[in-house]
Amino acid sequence: MSRMLFPASVVGSMPRSAFVQDLINDRPPLEPAAYEHAMDAAVRYIVAVQELAGVDVITDGEWRRKSYIGVIAELAHGFELGYNPEDGRPWTIVVDKLAPKEPGFIAREVTFLKQITKKQIKATLPAPALLGERMWHPEKSAKAYPKRDDFVRDCVPILRRELELIRAAGADIVQIDDPHLCLFVDPDVRAGYENADKAADFAVDTVNAVAEGRGGAKLALHLCRRAGARVRGEAQHQGGYGPILRQLNRLDVQHLTMEFTTPAAGDMSVFKALREDVEIGLGCVSVTPGQNDSVETIVDRVRQAAQFLAPERIVLNPDCGFAPGSGAIVSIDEAYTKLRNEAAAARILREEFA
Repeated sequence: MSRMLFPASVVGSMPRSAFVQDLINDRPPLEPAAYEHAMDAAVRYIVAVQELAGVDVITDGEWRRKSYIGVIAELAHGFELGYNPEDGRPWTIVVDKLAPKEPGFIAREVTFLKQITKKQIKATLPAPALLGERMWHPEKSAKAYPKRDDFVRDCVPILRRELELIRAAGADIVQIDDPHLCLFVDPDVRAGYENADKAADFAVDTVNAVAEGRGGAKLALHLCRRAGARVRGEAQHQGGYGPILRQLNRLDVQHLTMEFTTPAAGDMSVFKALREDVEIGLGCVSVTPGQNDSVETIVDRVRQAAQFLAPERIVLNPDCGFAPGSGAIVSIDEAYTKLRNEAAAARILREEFA
């Protein structure tokens, strides 16, 4: 059977209502059975939201996680869970040597989704180097890991084991989230490293180590210059993808999710320099609150990409997750409208390119 043209997808996270935020933050504390009952009902709802919008590739909204990277603390011992004193957001810091915890936390997300939907299922994992950037502290982590890179390397087998379990659970796509790698497009970020290319190569090497021995599920990498930071009112990073093209072509993945809703992302002609066997998840729908792209705007962005990519290589998705932080306030209704417009654009494009 031929592959569907222009499948509509989500990146990963969906907006968390106050109800869901209370659940994941144990307000009030519930017995395990009551918690699971409430969370299962919540996930059924957010899956239904995606399905009714017309999305072809869904997630559970990452609603069972305190944060999209903090999920590593569910997979390994060695972390201290607290709150960042600067902004009050949940903060997970490595303080002891990593040791496997109970594997399968993310795989169980997939198992539940398989029971409630016939859509394609995506599961997400944080990239090792991203964990190093966000969870290694020069003082608090020094006793266990004097060097950040040693912590990053110890994350690899933990994530690789979870990837194996996710595949076995039946996920169609496994996406490794690595906005850290994409920051190397920014000249100011690069200037902060003694050797920016070496640091970017290390990020790629650790992703490839996680992917080693893969099979079954399609493997994807999510790149963004922190589009989600716009949700929190933070500055976004500038620069086209040119500075990391060599690294992108070294990735052992079949799909790259890339952000293209702002001029800061650069020219889409960059696609000509990417390996032809890589599918592109085109970030063609803005997640910025209050910015609701019309169906025609989305269609036009995909048409631009189709000047450089075969239609069979293009997947439609927002430019980031809809809840890029555990406390981000994002309207579920607005996200639903954006996904509905994305799915409508996909239908137009299928007719146009068929």
